[in-house]
Amino acid sequence: MTQEQFSKYSFLLDRTARRVKQYAQRKFKLSDFDITVDQWLVMKNLSENELLSQSELAQLVFKDQPTLTRIIDILTKKDYVERLPHPQDRRSFQLVLTELGKDKVKELKPQVASIREKAWENLNESDFLEFKRILNTIYSNLE
Repeated sequence: MTQEQFSKYSFLLDRTARRVKQYAQRKFKLSDFDITVDQWLVMKNLSENELLSQSELAQLVFKDQPTLTRIIDILTKKDYVERLPHPQDRRSFQLVLTELGKDKVKELKPQVASIREKAWENLNESDFLEFKRILNTIYSNLE
């Protein structure tokens, strides 16, 4: 592949990722979800994992520490997330969803799923399998 082709494909990947996030953010706002897409990713990951440290969560949601700290601060103020002292490390804490946070995730899951489905319209099973294969290859190339 030439450098020009590589550049075009990289542009398409970046452009598509941005479009998906912008579309989701617009739907979150129009539907008055009371959280952003990034906040949703944090809450969803906390709902799927017991007691995560901030560094573990940062890796799962691909956010740097300062950005994740701001997101956690906002979610804590909304009473969706709670910081608990870490049992082995007094300098850190573990993050958990509050009952209100768990209820919010349960409420939004079907709506978020329908937002995601819009991006996948007009794609068949073989499209999904090929897309998954390509994305996993790109990811593995960069390990």
